[in-house]
Amino acid sequence: MERPTKFEHNRWIGDKRTQVVYDVDNIDDPSIIDELMAAETFLCFGPDTLDEARNRRYRPYKGNGSGVEGVAV
Repeated sequence: MERPTKFEHNRWIGDKRTQVVYDVDNIDDPSIIDELMAAETFLCFGPDTLDEARNRRYRPYKGNGSGVEGVAV
């Protein structure tokens, strides 16, 4: 998936409604990110890491955030 325009330099984008973070480089369903951008309930993290998202209490989407089920966190 191509990164959203506002986040061309960010890999991890969080959904404020659900506290779930998505890896836009490895997501299996791009429509999730499209819906997130349309709802304007997104957040990026600095530094742009999964660890920083976890520090803010965000859960990775499907295991490690890659969009692949069954992958250990």
